[in-house]
Amino acid sequence: MNRPDTSPAVARLRRTRRLMTLLFASTTAACLVVLAVVAIRIDSASRRSGLDHEVGSRAAGLSRAVWFDAGVLHLEPLREDELAQGAEVLAVLQAAPGKTPRARNVVPGRSSLPDADQLDEVWQRVLDEQETVQVSASAARGGRLRWAAAPVWDGDRIGAAVLVGTELARGEHDHDLLVRWLALGCTALVCCAAAVGHLLSGRAMRPALRGLGQQEQFLAEAAHELRTPLATLRLVVERNGSSDEALRLVDRLSRLVTGLLARARLESGAQRVELVPLRLDQLVETTVEELPDREGVTVTAEPVVVRGDPDLLAQAVRNLVENAQRHGGPAGSPVEVCVTPGLVTVRDHGDGVPLADRERVFARGVTGTGPGTGAGLAIVRWVAGLHHGTARLTDAPGGGLLAELRLPTHAPAASSSSSHEGPGTVGA
Repeated sequence: MNRPDTSPAVARLRRTRRLMTLLFASTTAACLVVLAVVAIRIDSASRRSGLDHEVGSRAAGLSRAVWFDAGVLHLEPLREDELAQGAEVLAVLQAAPGKTPRARNVVPGRSSLPDADQLDEVWQRVLDEQETVQVSASAARGGRLRWAAAPVWDGDRIGAAVLVGTELARGEHDHDLLVRWLALGCTALVCCAAAVGHLLSGRAMRPALRGLGQQEQFLAEAAHELRTPLATLRLVVERNGSSDEALRLVDRLSRLVTGLLARARLESGAQRVELVPLRLDQLVETTVEELPDREGVTVTAEPVVVRGDPDLLAQAVRNLVENAQRHGGPAGSPVEVCVTPGLVTVRDHGDGVPLADRERVFARGVTGTGPGTGAGLAIVRWVAGLHHGTARLTDAPGGGLLAELRLPTHAPAASSSSSHEGPGTVGA
């Protein structure tokens, strides 16, 4: 018997708890990632916008400080203007119509400017757009800078442009620092969320774990309390020389109690079904031989190997045969059991079951063709479902009822054809 703390139901609850913890942490992580991405993009856009505004405003202001006089560009105000003194990189591009621009008044030096091709591109954009333009370009000495170029008008044409640059690394450093802090904070929050989820799921499942423990304790006590008087009753019946019918009733009651307790354990998850390769034909023959009343029951079997639980399959076969004996005609009517690959059939020679009732008789609380307290056929269908099989009733050729138990077949290993582990079990 499985202990409550190691039963399959407890294992499933623990897996569910881990899954809930993972789901809680994953959901929190997904939300935080979305928020972090939005925050990073907003911060990046905000820093870029602020940087563009800074260099654009500085370039536009300096472009108004210089002027043309009779075609001569006056740059003297740049030496005293505070905007010029605060610029990281400053230059003036000047070009005659159709000519390549040349850089003048470069601060701090020519190596701080982009290469000639990039300067030509900036100049062309100023001519095309006729307003302040902003671009990102590398300085000749290395490093990424953000540039703003503002036009200086010479009459009705653009004769020069004030070029101001600032290092992108300044804003990128602060942005990278924000990203690192967000990553660290999100990781810490996800860990906290996982811990909280694990704690909450554990508290939520604690009553279920207690209930499973109490249920398993009840089943264990019920098994003991029911089996002990049954064993005593059998001894009393045998000692007093009672009839064989009384012994059969005691045996049947004992099997019923054992089956119901096994079913309760399996359905509650306190016990796991162990499917092993076994010889179905041998199991059916042994089960029929152990019946208290096996007169009139014949078995025809082919060698068949299936994966199943020997006790549960034996109970299902026993229920089918006993159901056929009780409801398949007068006492002593023949019952034919046949085993073929993947199929066990039990045929009686009674009046059969109406078609409308053939599903109802598999329900709990129904036995034979009328309501009762039995669960024989219900247990058969339940066992079939546990073995990925089916159970049904059909009309037998020539009259009577044919009960079918279908099971998936299993191909045994080559070395297992002559080796057995217990009755009907194929050795590994």
